Amino acid sequence: MSDLLPLAISRTDVAQYLVTLIYVYIALIFIRVIASYFRNIPYNRFLAASLGFVDDVTNPYLNVFRRLIPPIRLGPAALDLTPIIATFVLIIVGLNIIVPLVAG
Repeated sequence: MSDLLPLAISRTDVAQYLVTLIYVYIALIFIRVIASYFRNIPYNRFLAASLGFVDDVTNPYLNVFRRLIPPIRLGPAALDLTPIIATFVLIIVGLNIIVPLVAG
């Protein structure tokens, strides 16, 4: 029975888990940016559900930066810089500050 019990989780394991979560979240932000260029994709139920999930997951984090940085108007279009800034904040704060603090 003792062979089935998991080993204790160390601080390094938790730090590696955080690194993985940060990379996945950066990938979701990247997917959101790429998908924003293709809004005229024919309707597909699976694609709509996937993009809806990406929007639902990334909107709360990106909205924090949208309150601080408005989109830049370039004629009829607007340039949204919040995904770039949000990614830099994730990398700088998450990977360079929080993960080393957790790892000890």
